[in-house]
Amino acid sequence: MGKFDLNRRRFLGALSLGTAHLMFNNPLYGARGRFTSADPLQRITLGKSGLNPTLLGVGTGVSGGNRSSYLTRQDAAKSVATLRHAYDRGIRMFDNADTYGTHGLVAEALKGMERDEIVLTSKIWTRKGGIPEVERPDANIVVDRFRKELNTEYIDLVQLHCMVDANWTDEERRQMDILEDLKLKGIIRAHGISVHTLDAMKSGVKDPWVDVLHARINPYGIAMDKPDPEEVVEVIHQMHSKGKGVIGMKLVGNGDLRNESEKIDHSLRFVLGLGSVDMMIIGFETSEQIDNYLDRTELALKELV
Repeated sequence: MGKFDLNRRRFLGALSLGTAHLMFNNPLYGARGRFTSADPLQRITLGKSGLNPTLLGVGTGVSGGNRSSYLTRQDAAKSVATLRHAYDRGIRMFDNADTYGTHGLVAEALKGMERDEIVLTSKIWTRKGGIPEVERPDANIVVDRFRKELNTEYIDLVQLHCMVDANWTDEERRQMDILEDLKLKGIIRAHGISVHTLDAMKSGVKDPWVDVLHARINPYGIAMDKPDPEEVVEVIHQMHSKGKGVIGMKLVGNGDLRNESEKIDHSLRFVLGLGSVDMMIIGFETSEQIDNYLDRTELALKELV
């Protein structure tokens, strides 16, 4: 993968026109041919992980922390109905984390559905804070609890949540080894990280243990690991070129863009146009949002296929 080099003024001008994604349509960075159709529910290959989720997935961690999120704070029946609507519309990827507290809601929503059609993910919190308990049990104990909460024999993807230190690959090696053992036993299918600094992401590029990355990406630098998207995109390209799956998150800037329709469309076109983001998760709060984003993603894809 070549060096990401983009004139800043030209880039910002393209953003204002909603065409920044086209600036990546070249042999190194373009997504033409990447997607098989304009279907936002097409199955994609998540790097070399062996996972094949839908292009658009559900994030359950809107305003999440300490085992609470938007979905857990509103009426449970409404949240379950929203998750079931996503399934009924064809979404087959549901992203969880211990800090979101949504395992039980997802388990209830997916009752009676074909488990092998769905990609279920969760994340382990190993840092201070984030969850009520002070103790941080080993990953095998935590994953066993996750499986009970999700009512599933296996979890498709388990990640270390919110890595920030450049040396996380040393600090978390014990948990990484345990997760590798769980993968060999079929208890999880893949492992990886979500990151909240660019240095942590760069460390993930170098370590072959990482199967899948959650990366914060949008063209506006909102809620990202660096305010300039070029720096983040360069590392995402490197990650993807190593065969690691890349899940794009924070496309709506942690909700900051929720009422800016044009910028949402720009962000979708930008991220899909990179060619190195395999799929996207959106933190849906209502069934209407799901329908809206499916339509938006389809329109964005039509420019790329």
